Amino acid sequence: MIELSQRAHNIKPSATIAMATKAKELKAAGKDVLSFAVGEPDFPTPENICEAACKAIADGKTKYTPASGIPELKAAICQKTLADLGVEYQPTQVCVSNGGKHALMNIWEALVNPGDEVLVFAPYWVSYPSQIELCGGTAKIIMTTGANDFQPDLDEVAAAV
Repeated sequence: MIELSQRAHNIKPSATIAMATKAKELKAAGKDVLSFAVGEPDFPTPENICEAACKAIADGKTKYTPASGIPELKAAICQKTLADLGVEYQPTQVCVSNGGKHALMNIWEALVNPGDEVLVFAPYWVSYPSQIELCGGTAKIIMTTGANDFQPDLDEVAAAV
């Protein structure tokens, strides 16, 4: 029998998945539900994307890629960011991941050591504290409000450090 690590034993059930499951149960019961649980679109993948994916597979693009993303995709992200937001980045400043949780977990793993305290501004994504705790850190929540555009009170930040 393989024994799981203590870290694996410390993983808590996903609040995001629990909310999504509850929303599906309510929908199945005929309730009108607008779920904000998971960051998944409520429409099918557009046909042009499906066709491009099938073409890539047919063209043999099925091998490992650079860990931070293929150069063409990173360049396209830079172009789109410049066109949409007016902010210029270089491909070397872009890292592609398979989702928000993956990217954030990589960040926490790279930055958080056991015993570290991490300031998290509320409102926050429910996964932040769990991911920080999984890396051995402690999330310290700093409340914000709409009254000041969710900007943290710097005195509260200083007190939490």
